[in-house]
Parts: sequence; C-alpha cells; structure tokens
Amino acid sequence: MFERVGAEESAALEALAWKVRNELAAAGLPVVMPGLDPVLAGGAEVDTDDGADAAGGVFVAWQASPRLRACARRAFRLKQLDEPVLRHSSAVGAAMMEAMAAVLASAGFRVEDARDEYRPQQLRVVAGPPPEQRPVWSLRDDELTLPGWQDAPVGGVD
Repeated sequence: MFERVGAEESAALEALAWKVRNELAAAGLPVVMPGLDPVLAGGAEVDTDDGADAAGGVFVAWQASPRLRACARRAFRLKQLDEPVLRHSSAVGAAMMEAMAAVLASAGFRVEDARDEYRPQQLRVVAGPPPEQRPVWSLRDDELTLPGWQDAPVGGVD
C-alpha cells in the first residue's frame, strides 16, 4: 500500500518546491505552474512526490516547447530513430538539466540526479539553502526606505 508522508513533511516539500520555482524564475527561466496543461507551455517543471519512500521528494524536469516535444513524439512513434529531432530534443533536455542544477547550486540548494528509472533526466532537490539565507534577488532594506523618510519628525511630516 502506498504511504504518504505526514502533513508537516508534505508542507515542507511544497515550501521547498516553491523556493525552487522562485529561484528558477529569478534566473529568467519559464516555470510550468502545477496543473497547467502540458500542451500549453514548456519550461522548468517542479514536482513534489509525497510518498514515504526513497522515491519521494522534490524533483525538477525540463519540458521543451510543445512543438519540439510533438516533433520528437512523432519521430519516435513512426520509429524514425535517426531523425535529428530525437538527438536534439535529448541534448536540449540534458543541457537544461545541467543549467538548472548550476543555478540551484549557486543559490544554495543541494541537488543530485534523480537516479530513478521513472524520472529520467530529472534532478532531485535534496535540500534548500539555510533558512537564514535570503535569496540574492530579494528586496533589500535600502530599497524599501523612501528618500528623506528617516528625516521626517515623529508623528508625520510638518
């Protein structure tokens, strides 16, 4: 029987997935939102598996454009295994996985190959950055202070 992690651990996985999505979006990558029909978009796809086993966790995959995926599926379906689109599609996936791993590592995440036959060319996010580490793209205090605001008298402007 399939067992799920508890509510607290499931919430932690979702929070980690949210941080991963934000970091990849901050790098300028399109991020596929959960529930979006795959026919409509391509980009980084971040998924949580809340199974209470070794296959559980947060995973990152790359979805090429719907057109490139359709061309590759067609060639594969027609057994045209020498079609350049199959090699190119695979190369795109590998390059994007490498790039996303580098982006996440630079931001303080620990990632590894998913090492799962059901998740080929995917990354497993092992851990996020330490809780005290703010994202480098987050607003800084000096960006929130209006010029001259500190000089205003207590109680308002005269």
